[in-house]
Amino acid sequence: MRQEVANSGIDSGTVTLFLVGSTAGISTIEFESGLVSDFQSMWERAVPRDVPYQHDRAWGEGNGYSHVRASLLGASLVVPFTNKTLALGTWQQIVLVDFDNRPRSREIVLQVIGE
Repeated sequence: MRQEVANSGIDSGTVTLFLVGSTAGISTIEFESGLVSDFQSMWERAVPRDVPYQHDRAWGEGNGYSHVRASLLGASLVVPFTNKTLALGTWQQIVLVDFDNRPRSREIVLQVIGE
């Protein structure tokens, strides 16, 4: 993403990231092993895998929890930038969080807007 901002010809503005799909989300986090573990545990407590979901009855894929988790996290993220530099904190990193129970191809749409 930094490269896209640098090559955009835009000095200041926003970058919007949109994740196509309904079983993953996008956010920022400090990507540190303890925090990543805490983040994963939080999802298990908030939206457990092992409870019945109506989606699973309808489709039989067993990934109802992943749809609920993804809707809570969200499919998009907006990051401002100035002088072609993203306004992220020292330890803040952008992450794609895949909640699904099987591998899938993921596509992120990136839009750079500004002046």
